[in-house]
Amino acid sequence: MGNAFGYVQLATSDLARAQEFYGELFDWRLEQTGSDDRPYLEIRVGEGVAGGIMPQAPHAPSAWVPYVQVADVAAVTEQARGLGATVAVGPLQLPDESWYSVLVDPTGAAFALHGPFPAA
Repeated sequence: MGNAFGYVQLATSDLARAQEFYGELFDWRLEQTGSDDRPYLEIRVGEGVAGGIMPQAPHAPSAWVPYVQVADVAAVTEQARGLGATVAVGPLQLPDESWYSVLVDPTGAAFALHGPFPAA
């Protein structure tokens, strides 16, 4: 696995405005896949899902988070921690049984890891 960016997610303070802006700016289909209490828009490009847009926590700034594909989320999360990253979320399991974690690198930039949890 080459550790490519595989997904990107926007956490925004204004979901409706982000939907309008990005829907008109790019050739993206934005499909509601969340619920009324947990809204989530999938960014569909061609036949695939390239990312998502969701509400940000109150009083937090809007921000894009890139997801890097890894072979073992737990191992890479711990490696990043050892190199000075802060683990903000996870590792947590997603409904599709894949795993993710969100980290902040030593310079303050957020990024996420996605893939299987334990190496098989």
